[in-house]
Amino acid sequence: MDRPRRIRSLLAVLTATVLALPGLTALSSAARAADADLARNGGFESGLDGWSCSAGTTVGSPVHSGNAALRATPAGSDNAQCAQTVTVQPNSTYTLSGYVRGSYVYLGASGTGTTDVSTWTPTAADWQKLTTTFTTGAATTKVTIYTHGWYGTGAYNADDISLVGPGGGSTGQPPAAPTGLRADAVTSSSVTLSWSAVTGATSYAVYRDGAKVQSASGTSATVSGLSASTAYSFQVTAVNDAGESAKSAAVTATTTTGSTGGTPDLPAHALVGYLHASFANGSGYTRLADVPASWDVIDLAFGEPTSVTSGDIRFTRCPVTECPNVESDAEFKAAIKAKQAVGKKVLISIGGQNGQVQLTTTAARDTFVSSVSNIIDTYGLDGLDIDFEGHSLSLNADDTDFKHPTTPVIVNLISALKTLKAKYGSGFVLTMAPETFFVQMGYQYYGTGKWGGQDPRCGAYLPVIHALRDDLTLLHVQDYNSGPIMGLDNQYHSMGGADFHIAMTDMLLTGFPVAGDPANVFPPLRPDQVAIGMPASTNAGNGYVAPAEVVKTLDCLTRKANCGSYPTHGTWPALRGLMTWSINWDRYSNGEFQKTFDGYFG
Repeated sequence: MDRPRRIRSLLAVLTATVLALPGLTALSSAARAADADLARNGGFESGLDGWSCSAGTTVGSPVHSGNAALRATPAGSDNAQCAQTVTVQPNSTYTLSGYVRGSYVYLGASGTGTTDVSTWTPTAADWQKLTTTFTTGAATTKVTIYTHGWYGTGAYNADDISLVGPGGGSTGQPPAAPTGLRADAVTSSSVTLSWSAVTGATSYAVYRDGAKVQSASGTSATVSGLSASTAYSFQVTAVNDAGESAKSAAVTATTTTGSTGGTPDLPAHALVGYLHASFANGSGYTRLADVPASWDVIDLAFGEPTSVTSGDIRFTRCPVTECPNVESDAEFKAAIKAKQAVGKKVLISIGGQNGQVQLTTTAARDTFVSSVSNIIDTYGLDGLDIDFEGHSLSLNADDTDFKHPTTPVIVNLISALKTLKAKYGSGFVLTMAPETFFVQMGYQYYGTGKWGGQDPRCGAYLPVIHALRDDLTLLHVQDYNSGPIMGLDNQYHSMGGADFHIAMTDMLLTGFPVAGDPANVFPPLRPDQVAIGMPASTNAGNGYVAPAEVVKTLDCLTRKANCGSYPTHGTWPALRGLMTWSINWDRYSNGEFQKTFDGYFG
């Protein structure tokens, strides 16, 4: 069945009849002719562009018309409001309408300067049109239109939202689509675009692979944070007070071949593993000298603080009472040098499940730097792995921009890591092992959220990763011990198969709008900076997948084969490799994880 056609044209001009009665003023046809649909992206065809949403995403089904609609889910004290501010004229009448599905769905306008209005439906099993009108005040030039649900009533849908009335701009209509888009300069991580000026445009929006990534005041822009050797499609729109134009014709640019990462002698494909160096468990203690040669990066687990907020990190090797076969300090240091002599990297990993680290003060930051330096120098290590878990990182309520963090524990950690990198130079290996809750969950939620009530740890690693992306050797998110996470297909993905690893890794290599905000995009990492974190065995952690699923994951991401149902946004043959918890558990399981890696990459 054909979908209803979305109405985007101007309203038909009404012929005014001058009434020959005293005291009545004729409504001019010129005033009516200026009426237009002023809502930007009211059909959500361009994602959430133009909208500010607390808990909204776009979906391809159900839709009222076109190819997309809004889906928003109230939770806790958040009613899942989506709003946009529109430029209007004073003393003018406007009609707000839209189609909704769900229970207790509201459509309204605020800041009218007269009486704010809203309309709602208690239940709409199928698309239902809501309509309301208002008149602006004598000094009103902007109003906010919105839709929201109600607390605890489940998700709702909205589509084809329009605000019809006199335009607030000089023409009352969006500008024409830009022409002449071209790629002027291409590097391994950026593309510089330019286009012809559009009459009446006050700014421009740049789209990468269909998603808005930035705005520009002039006729050029540089899109950075791209992956090397990857093809991208770009489009541009023109914007004024009346709205946004159609997208320009697309131009495709392929980034150049990048470097091999922050550590030139790291293998093109690396196997990373954690070694239980300070404790024993059911997997048994493995001497460093006995770690098989396949392991390229060995993370010594763990350096832990003397107290949560001290910043004083200590590395205590496993005592002989707990690990009867533990080597001496001299043997341990000799094993480190032997591994390094054949190109392996040995790092100290800070944190872990029990090592909560909160650098709440600059004093704690400085102590962190000096104590970690002491560990690195004592054992002659190659660098540092940050494995902050639990409550180590969280965001203050007013810290809403991952590009400019203000929370002390975030700011001080960034400063400490930059100091360590500067101290040891370009050969210093810096890796991170956050949980999905702290990274990919940031696609939906960031910190406490605009209206509060969310977990302040959501997405809390994003500002750290972003600030250090030029210094970061490897990011290997723990794709285990995780709840369901929404991917870029706006579907939830759960542990247990290749699909979860593909979706989570695609997010890192594609980038994503943080908290659904298309104007606040976390840029992609280079593929040589990314390894996939997996448990080595069923004993090691929740989320174990069999070797066949590991192979499917690598096939999909590096060759776009065996991908299953998740639609990846690229192909990344330079993906660095795999990380696992742990080397000990893999040896306990007869080296299954190591053998899978060796069999795939040779």
